[in-house]
Amino acid sequence: MTAPATVPAPPPVFRTLRRTWLAGTILLSLGAFAAAIALAPAAADGPGAALGALLFLGSSVHVASTAWFYTLPEIRAHARAHPGRYVIAPAALIAGTAAAAAVVPYKHLEWALLAYFAWQFFHFQKQNLGMAALAGVSQRSGSVARFERLGIVVAGVGGIAGLISHPELLQLGVDPRLRFLFPAALAVFAAGVGIGLYGLARRQARPPAFVAIYLISLLFFAPVFAFTSPYAAVAGLTIAHGYQYLLIVGLLAGAPRPGRRPGTGLTIMMTVGVLGGIALAQAAHLHGSPDVLGRALYGAYLGAVMAHFVIDAGLWRLRDEFPRRFLTAGIPYLIKP
Repeated sequence: MTAPATVPAPPPVFRTLRRTWLAGTILLSLGAFAAAIALAPAAADGPGAALGALLFLGSSVHVASTAWFYTLPEIRAHARAHPGRYVIAPAALIAGTAAAAAVVPYKHLEWALLAYFAWQFFHFQKQNLGMAALAGVSQRSGSVARFERLGIVVAGVGGIAGLISHPELLQLGVDPRLRFLFPAALAVFAAGVGIGLYGLARRQARPPAFVAIYLISLLFFAPVFAFTSPYAAVAGLTIAHGYQYLLIVGLLAGAPRPGRRPGTGLTIMMTVGVLGGIALAQAAHLHGSPDVLGRALYGAYLGAVMAHFVIDAGLWRLRDEFPRRFLTAGIPYLIKP
């Protein structure tokens, strides 16, 4: 009789990296919300230097860091094999929004921004769902179950509806006359929280770190219904989302790679993120530019953010073979149960 094969124990460093990701995700998320609320200016004022710096990292730098993926040979090969998602769609989004912003007055473009923000926050909630799933798998308690997943999705729909019905929270000057939907959006959000808590109660194994990350994901849009200041209500969402992303991409970039010295990947990722983030942050404020070129750069900024949504939706889709293989090689301590 053949003895069953033994599974080799994971290296001790995996335990450290897993704990780093779990603790970092929790602390960065909670810290982002606390900082945004504490530093939020009055409604008519812009963010101060401290909040502005946090937003720069959580917004512009995190979006720009997606370009780091294209420095990897395997990602470029995958992009060549799937040019629609990774080449054509990003280029079309950037070129199309640049052209639209150049010719469409901003007061009209703001209406389209309602759809843009809905897509952006849907992207946020998809990441939240992924974070919760990774927290469960990495701690061997299983991915999110049906009701846990449904709770996050429903709560996210309620939060997005709350933002769209109160566009001043997004600092938009349009009025879609949907304020009457805000109580309904709150009810949907509360229903999602209830569903998620029910699903969490049904789970057999509830490691504390998983519970913390799951509750952060489930309650992510709570500030939308708690504050009237745009920065208190929305900035925390943006910063938390961006810092979660920078942490996990930083761990992926820092993974050992053949032919590269330790730390090279992380250095490249940080350089790409900061330099690209500076360019994006500059373009983000050109919506009121009197020059066609300035407005086109603002449109290109919007397109770059949407390209980030499209690229990430493909690279982090674990049900597809390439992302599963790529991420398992880079962050196995989170992917392998």
